[in-house]
Amino acid sequence: MKKTEGGTPYFIFIVLLGAISGTLLGDILGNHIEALSVLKLSYQIGMDTPILLNLKFMVLTIGLNFNVNIMSILGIILAIIIYRKF
Repeated sequence: MKKTEGGTPYFIFIVLLGAISGTLLGDILGNHIEALSVLKLSYQIGMDTPILLNLKFMVLTIGLNFNVNIMSILGIILAIIIYRKF
């Protein structure tokens, strides 16, 4: 198989795209099919309140939060498999 020439930025883009599409698909399926409502369950990883750094001339707000669900993990795994294949 041919190795992708994109490198690390391309890999990160593909993984993020897989996570976003997996989350979107999980939300759509969870909203429309009652039996698949478990796909919408998400777990929040990150900070509840952001860190504020006041430098008198500038205020910096730093925060990071991830909402992880089953479909986003499956999307990431599928994206990695597709990246390795092509």
